[in-house]
Amino acid sequence: MITVTGWGHTKKANVERIAPSKIEEIQEVISNSPPKSLIARGLGRSYGDAAQNNRASIIELSNFKKISLNIFEKTVTAEAGVSFDELLKYLIPKGYFLPVTPGTKHITVGGAIAADIHGKNHHIDGSFGNHIKSIVLIDGKGILKQLFPDQNNQSNSALEFWATVSGMGLTGIIIEATFSVIPIKSSLIKVDTFKYKSLENIMDTMIKNDEKYKYSVAWIDSLHPKGRGVITFGEHALVEDINTKTNKEKLEYSNKSIAKAPNIFPSGLLNVFTVRAFNEAWYRKYPNQKENQIISIGEYFYPLDGIDNWNNIYGKKGFIQYQFVVPDNSSEIIPESLSTLRELGAPSFLTVLKRFGFNNPGLLSFPSKGWTLAIDIPASLPNLTLTLNKLDEKISDAGGKIYLAKDSRMSPEIFRLCYPKLKEWQKIKNILDPDNKFSSDLSKRLAI
Repeated sequence: MITVTGWGHTKKANVERIAPSKIEEIQEVISNSPPKSLIARGLGRSYGDAAQNNRASIIELSNFKKISLNIFEKTVTAEAGVSFDELLKYLIPKGYFLPVTPGTKHITVGGAIAADIHGKNHHIDGSFGNHIKSIVLIDGKGILKQLFPDQNNQSNSALEFWATVSGMGLTGIIIEATFSVIPIKSSLIKVDTFKYKSLENIMDTMIKNDEKYKYSVAWIDSLHPKGRGVITFGEHALVEDINTKTNKEKLEYSNKSIAKAPNIFPSGLLNVFTVRAFNEAWYRKYPNQKENQIISIGEYFYPLDGIDNWNNIYGKKGFIQYQFVVPDNSSEIIPESLSTLRELGAPSFLTVLKRFGFNNPGLLSFPSKGWTLAIDIPASLPNLTLTLNKLDEKISDAGGKIYLAKDSRMSPEIFRLCYPKLKEWQKIKNILDPDNKFSSDLSKRLAI
């Protein structure tokens, strides 16, 4: 038995850890397990309680690490235990990059599929599920099967595929997947940076550049009354973009950390005053405009991965990352939410705004066309639960969603409003897992 928690450190679970080395072992475990007793767990980067199962079992696929590249089809087949860090180490020297990546490389292929992760390019390329060609799954009956999407998504395989993509691990154990990769000429990103004094200008600029840049993200000073911030647009650098005197042209990848957060961090150190000082310094370090800057893939996509265990800075009580999406016609909820949390005194140095394109057929997939805001908030903040509950209602009323991979406190009622395809998903879940063997603290809390 071991104790596990999500990345936000808000909820703990005592679990039995199972680390099989063969498919047959997984099938045997499933066959011999009672209802609500199993969930797969990767590297523990879901912020809440999605990959834990208190007083039951977690299955870790740390022994499932095979990777193979098909250069003719530009696809890679990777087992579910392979991390994005390991994929990057394998792919970049060969001239390829992931089709979608979140803000950390410390996630597994299985976790990326279960959460249907998104990145800075959703407005152009969609989420990870858009790029998957097939999934190998062991369902709740212990049957090994290969799932494929089809053009109309009407076949049984396609329905089971899109229930598994974004299914939070509740349809079975993902063993491997084949997905597309993108060719790159260098391991560098060409970045255009723009600094604005108001959230309104930031949002206008991001909309105007939806079609221009592959990657788009904005950091927002959540404590500033006008919501000032910095947008960084990115493209993969071509050989002609690179000044070889100052930048390395060859394909290389570095995954070194530059610092480590202490295990015990004074809880009072993170407050409105210290975060305001940090945000001021962060905002001022950027020029008003800088174009054609060349930086590494790691620097652009994974800045926080440079600090090991950065989640420790929120203290023993942990933090909530509140991430939601609202459609374009409800964009006013973005400034309203920031204003509400600012009035509450929520100290956040990590507030990120992104654009989303159209959603895929994933039945529980989070992204849909519009705006997504993610904000880190200390869990110990007074009146936080009441405030977020009120925001939940506004977001669900507007046709928005709360992200399951980040959530640790949404109610079952709000969940059902946010995810109208739940009943359709449950029908497929019942086919794949008729005895309901796959369960998690998240699924129990939301009464899925």
